[in-house]
Amino acid sequence: MWLLPLICFVLALLLAAGAIGGGGGAAGGGNGGGGERRGVYVVYLGAVPPRTSPNILQQTHLRLIGAVLKRGQPVESVVVQQYKHAFSGFAARLSAAEAAALRRKPGVISVFADPVYHLHTTRSWDFLQQQTTAAVDVKTGGSARRRRRSPRARAAAASASTSSSPTADTIIGLLDSGVWPESPSFDDAGFGPVPARWKGVCMAGDDFNSSSCNRKLIGARYYDVGGEAKRQSARSSGSSPRDEAGHGTHTSSTAAGNAVNGASYYGLAAGTAKGGSASSRVAMYRVCSGEGCAGSAILAGFDDAVADGVDVISVSLGASPYFRPDFSDDPIAIGSFHAVAKGIMVVCSAGNAGPDAATVVNAAPWILTVAASTIDRYFQSDVVLGGNNTAVKGGAINFSNLNKSPKYPLITGESAKSSSVSDTESASHCEPGTLDASKIKGKIVLCHHSRNSDTPKTEKVGELKSAGAVGAVLVDDLEKAVATAYIDFPVTEITSNAAADIHKYISSTSEPVATITPTITVTEYKPAPVVAYFSSRGPSPQTPNILKPDVAAPGVNILASWIPTSTLPAGEEKPSQFNLVSGTSMACPHVAGAAAAVRAWNPAWSPAAIRSAIMTTAAQLNNDGAAVTTDSGSPATPYDHGAGQVNPAAALDAGLVYELGEEDYLQFLCDYGYDASQIKLVAASLPGGFSCGAGGNASDSKDLISGLNYPSIAVTGLGKAGGTRTVSRVVTNVGAQQEATYTVAVAAPAGLDVKVVPGKLEFTKSVKKLGFQVSFSGKNAAAAAKGDLFGSITWSDGKHTVRSPFVVTI
Repeated sequence: MWLLPLICFVLALLLAAGAIGGGGGAAGGGNGGGGERRGVYVVYLGAVPPRTSPNILQQTHLRLIGAVLKRGQPVESVVVQQYKHAFSGFAARLSAAEAAALRRKPGVISVFADPVYHLHTTRSWDFLQQQTTAAVDVKTGGSARRRRRSPRARAAAASASTSSSPTADTIIGLLDSGVWPESPSFDDAGFGPVPARWKGVCMAGDDFNSSSCNRKLIGARYYDVGGEAKRQSARSSGSSPRDEAGHGTHTSSTAAGNAVNGASYYGLAAGTAKGGSASSRVAMYRVCSGEGCAGSAILAGFDDAVADGVDVISVSLGASPYFRPDFSDDPIAIGSFHAVAKGIMVVCSAGNAGPDAATVVNAAPWILTVAASTIDRYFQSDVVLGGNNTAVKGGAINFSNLNKSPKYPLITGESAKSSSVSDTESASHCEPGTLDASKIKGKIVLCHHSRNSDTPKTEKVGELKSAGAVGAVLVDDLEKAVATAYIDFPVTEITSNAAADIHKYISSTSEPVATITPTITVTEYKPAPVVAYFSSRGPSPQTPNILKPDVAAPGVNILASWIPTSTLPAGEEKPSQFNLVSGTSMACPHVAGAAAAVRAWNPAWSPAAIRSAIMTTAAQLNNDGAAVTTDSGSPATPYDHGAGQVNPAAALDAGLVYELGEEDYLQFLCDYGYDASQIKLVAASLPGGFSCGAGGNASDSKDLISGLNYPSIAVTGLGKAGGTRTVSRVVTNVGAQQEATYTVAVAAPAGLDVKVVPGKLEFTKSVKKLGFQVSFSGKNAAAAAKGDLFGSITWSDGKHTVRSPFVVTI
């Protein structure tokens, strides 16, 4: 696995240099007039000017393009997309010289080569509901308080499992790989008319027509640039909203799928599959194909979703952490900014580049960024050893037909090494070409697998199967929590400790034998949740003064709807309508569903208020009552899971929220370092425009980012001794009681002094907003370790617990 980050890094460098599709003027797309090489470029022009119609905006775009083209070349022939609802801009096939000329035009914020992003690939909701109703203790300043939920929260907890709500017409839009409309998750039985405010369409395409939509799946669009660009580069998202990958069907049913009884993956994970907001409507924006997700299509999806009238946008895709564009060059950051400015909640996946630090993507402060965690379900497949029939616990998905008795010869990869191979370690890892087929035929082979392995597990297994092995046991500590599906070939995965027992058995007998049992589903597995190994980690290299990710949600072995497949277990005649998939892609729609439920109960809330409610009510304890860990067993930090595991029912009654608006985000851009003239273009929709505050040009302006009214706090560069940093926050009382008194509790690590002033907030009928300051200082050089220090600040009125994690870098 160590090769994957390196390959991504090299590809990113090539992309940046324009050596492969999507980069600079050398990108695919054919030659223009005069033999110039053309590629697709995105031109971002900021907010839509006030009182400007889409038609006028389109003509403005065409005139701008025409100004850089050679005389006589039709402007329409180079246009790929035009953005005219949520923001202004376009994508066009241009030469490098034409793109450079556009960068110099007044009113242009950025011009960048169209990037290609990638997808971040119902027991989960039952598990979240159990975590809620168990009333797990919440740690506040060293003392344990049991969350006492209000009557509204108790009612909300009951409705969270079925997603009933005061209003059933929230609309979740998904930017993904499409949808399989025939899935029972999108049946519209029991749904009323489509909301009158819905302005979207159901686009016809290959094997998809307007009747494919209904009162549940109310809209579907796709984006296809076609022509030469489609042929030569990853620009196409197919000629239909129909899902050809399964990813979009899975995420949309996770967010808002109907409750489907009797769901399973060929008998595994049996139960009722349901989405987090089953009463919500679904709108699909197909921006991805098998080749990837074009940035120009992503922007079009955002633009249309805003105009169509969605309430929440779920985005389970992103850039590589090794080629992270700046905000003005990032289609997701651009599109989500303008969606949030229009009052639409945007939830994005954090990425699958963990467990390495500083790999989180989609980290703009206006985005709710989601990490992945496990649930209390495990897919167990054991290795049964000969002699005394000792069972060694393993996990994977296989529908093994081996005899239950241990009768099959067992051999290690090292023992099966080919005589022509000198590398024993490669043989022990069963790397292709290192084993002697005659030695493994008819046997179960024990193979080690690690992050440094050159070959994917499935490829190793395929080699063993082709060579005549009857089964395989893979030793894999890092990826053990993710159940890989091997279908009919008997495979299970075990830990290094378990492998030691098998090695001991092999060395104890001249004829070791074993068998592999078919997979069974184990529920109420402990501990859970655990942060998934693949989940990208903070801090964000772009904005270390904003703590990311924000929260974690189930993203491992998630059962949800899928497209038909031709790979069936023996004896099965029909493909499963559901599949088990892992990734932060799966975690993201869990939070999108929770956000839709919060919005349904609180339709006047801003996206920032919804995010705040989700973050400040998140849980930090597992189902053993202990602190959540990573899958390696180490304590999880806010860099791993943000504020904690999402708690959907608790978020419906948050008590206090941290509000943010468009002007706050614009000030963030000022402090981040953007030019004031650019920000004025982004802020064109604000009455009177916008100007940066006094701190916008200060040398320490990035430190001011810590003062953004975010539900978490991140402070960097604090000295060990004598240094002090103070940040301000404002909270709004949204509880049922207008008169409420909140007191603060601080959990601070050794070596860090944390003071909150005032320590009590008293809300009245006329006072709904109150501010406070938090001061951080190193007590002394000896006690304050260099690095990241984690803690929390919690406000409580006895009914609500409002917790904000913090990280301070010494």
